[in-house]
Amino acid sequence: MSSSENIPEVLEYPILSRYTEILHFTSTRSGGVSTGKYASLNLGKYSGDKNENIQENLSRFCSKIGIETQQVYLPFQTHGNSVLIADEEFLAQSAEKQANLLHHTDALITNIPDVCIAVSTADCVPILLYDPENRVIASIHAGWKGTCSRIAANTIQIMQATFGVNPKNLIAVIGPSISPAMYEVGAELIDTFMDAGFDVDKIFIRINNKIYLNLWKANNDILLENGVDESNIEISGYCTYTGQSIFFSARRLGIKSGRMISGIMLKKN
Repeated sequence: MSSSENIPEVLEYPILSRYTEILHFTSTRSGGVSTGKYASLNLGKYSGDKNENIQENLSRFCSKIGIETQQVYLPFQTHGNSVLIADEEFLAQSAEKQANLLHHTDALITNIPDVCIAVSTADCVPILLYDPENRVIASIHAGWKGTCSRIAANTIQIMQATFGVNPKNLIAVIGPSISPAMYEVGAELIDTFMDAGFDVDKIFIRINNKIYLNLWKANNDILLENGVDESNIEISGYCTYTGQSIFFSARRLGIKSGRMISGIMLKKN
């Protein structure tokens, strides 16, 4: 896309769009006030951008999708596999206590309407889950570390144990993130994933003495191994690294750069 006018401000996914009882989205770079490597719709609370810009961006984005900024819950992600349930007890806490609970968290689950749970990314994989039978949702941040520690599996298992979710009913989206063709990694990651029990021949690619990691397939396989039906998984196919006019990419822009958010919310009946 050659100009900002052509960049969509909100991405949605066909597999989730058929469920009118939920709101879901991934933001893009378009429609905000940030400048430089944060231009323009940076929604990363912990990205190093000016706080007033981030707040204005969030206000504009929430207005675009029809919710209030205080409905959005974003964790302070640390590339682990900790999962937080945004339940009534969590919502009853003070803002300060909620912020503490959201620290060191890389996935959120809720069954409460009007609570928008989101994760921020800029090359890492955002995963959205929805169980239409039990009306339970989840948002997951899976970089290579979270993928290796199987954060998606951990999230599904908590959904099963806490809400009685049957994984076969789950609808899943693997959102915009760095594509396998662009994600060159060091050889040491092969051993790391092998030690974690992955079939490395399926997720690592060797081309001209370079090694590439397929996070899309790794997370897709984790979903399948944990009972999600293949027909219920959508891989967006958007590459954040090559789609630099649409998406932020930490690998391209550096760590001190913008972030998109991907989220999901149950609507009230």
